[in-house]
Amino acid sequence: MSENTRVARAAPTDLQAPRGRLPVLDVLRGVAILGTLMTNVWIFASPGSEWAFLQGMPQADPLEEPAEAVFQFLADGKFLAMLTMLFGVGLAIQYDSARRRGTDWPRGYRPRALFLFAEGTVHFVLVFGFDVLMGYALTALLAARLLVRSERRRRVIMWTSVGLHTALMALITVALLAERSPAEPGPGAERAVRVYAEGNWFDQIAFRLDNALALRMEPVISFGLLLFLFLLGVRLYRAGVFAATDRGRVLRARLACWGLGIGLPFNATVALAGEDFFFLARYVAAPVVALGYLGLVGVLLDRAWLPAPAVSALSAVGRTALTCYVLQNVLAMLACYGIGLGLAERYGENGPWWVMGLWAVICAVLVAFATGWLRRFSHGPLESVQRWALRR
Repeated sequence: MSENTRVARAAPTDLQAPRGRLPVLDVLRGVAILGTLMTNVWIFASPGSEWAFLQGMPQADPLEEPAEAVFQFLADGKFLAMLTMLFGVGLAIQYDSARRRGTDWPRGYRPRALFLFAEGTVHFVLVFGFDVLMGYALTALLAARLLVRSERRRRVIMWTSVGLHTALMALITVALLAERSPAEPGPGAERAVRVYAEGNWFDQIAFRLDNALALRMEPVISFGLLLFLFLLGVRLYRAGVFAATDRGRVLRARLACWGLGIGLPFNATVALAGEDFFFLARYVAAPVVALGYLGLVGVLLDRAWLPAPAVSALSAVGRTALTCYVLQNVLAMLACYGIGLGLAERYGENGPWWVMGLWAVICAVLVAFATGWLRRFSHGPLESVQRWALRR
């Protein structure tokens, strides 16, 4: 049975990928979006939100809170890395499309990247301090230029960037291990807790703007990783990893085997080593596991092991990925912060189950919204705005 036949059987007719789209990519994007929320939901649910994460959000003890520890371990850094690779895949697809149309590259791509940066800026200011769109837009501008260079040059830049990134993460880890006393909460910690629990929306906006430099540090320190994952996504796409061919199926199986076989033990080792190894776990080991996740989802699709409703739901979220990414953060903000239901303050001491339940509820809302929207429209709301703006 071919992959196209399996996907056709797995998804209802009205939710099948439009012509020109790769069904496996839509499912992978859906997995990455919902998986990213698995990490972000803990940030929203913590007193002080983003600032608490910067101060070192405590990790769950596997012996005391095994369910929370497993939940966080399976998500932290993995789905963000997967989403980054898929953004690189999308970049490669747009490059191929531009060449077929005779569009100047990368000049023709710059408006899209700049518009994405603008969207990310609005998202950062109004909703969530750890927006990924701004970092993706800036990385895409560089990666787009590299697509017109030789394969050899891209390969050198790709491995140099990840080598420098790994060295930086190792140096940060050494510095944390050398620090004899635990870091005290910063001066903004108490203010952050009050702002997110009791302040209004404008107070939260002002707090993010006041601390924009600190809140925007993640894409700065992980820029080498972002560039590597972008270029890796390009290479995976051109190697045929997402193609409905025998070679594609073999490559997906290899990714699952090697990514999970090497990544999970490596990630578990550094995660159990303690909080000082956080940077190695999130920014070095997690991307290896992400490759395994990518391959595993592909294998499940190849063998038709994903139930049809799951394929349809993930495809719908994947086709509206930008909208669902922003919407999930808006919903988490309204659920957890004082401007909404205030769940973080009301249930913060009641264990992890309400946080995992909140993640499941938001995922269900996203699936219902995306499915219903695509029955009437071909693109998500934010995707439609982007297409309209770029055509003007």
